Amino acid sequence: MTDSLKIFFEEKPSREDREFIADNLDKFNCSRVGYDDFKPLNYFLRDENNALVGGLIAATLWQWLHIDFLWLKEKYRNQGFGRKLLLASEEKAIERGCRFAYLDTWEFQAKEFYLKLGYEVFGELPNFPNSHSRYYLKKNLQ
Repeated sequence: MTDSLKIFFEEKPSREDREFIADNLDKFNCSRVGYDDFKPLNYFLRDENNALVGGLIAATLWQWLHIDFLWLKEKYRNQGFGRKLLLASEEKAIERGCRFAYLDTWEFQAKEFYLKLGYEVFGELPNFPNSHSRYYLKKNLQ
C-alpha cells in the first residue's frame, strides 16, 4: 500500500492543501493537550485618514500569547506606539487567561525594545542570515 505513495514538491501549494495539513496537525495537538482555545489578537494603528500605519498581529493559545508581527511605519517609531500596541496585546492576553508571551526578532529589528519591556532571550539562531542572529524571547505575564 505505501509503495503507491509519492512525494511531490510544490513551490506554490493551494490554500486548501496548506489548510488541510495545518488543520490536521492542530487536531493532533489538541488531542494531546485536550482543548483548542486559539484566538487571533490583532491591534492596528491608523492615521487621521484611516490609513494603516502600524499594527500587531498575534494570537493566544494554551495560556500563551504569541506575537507574530509588530510593525510601525518609520515616522511613527520611537514615539511609544509600539509599546502601547505590545502592552495592549499583553493586557488582552491576560484577560484571556494567558500566563506567558513569546516572539522572535532579529538584532537589527527590536531585540532591545523587547528586553526593556521585560522579555528575556531563551534562544538564538546565529547566521540567520549571514552574520545576523534571530532571537527567541519570552515573558512571564503574571
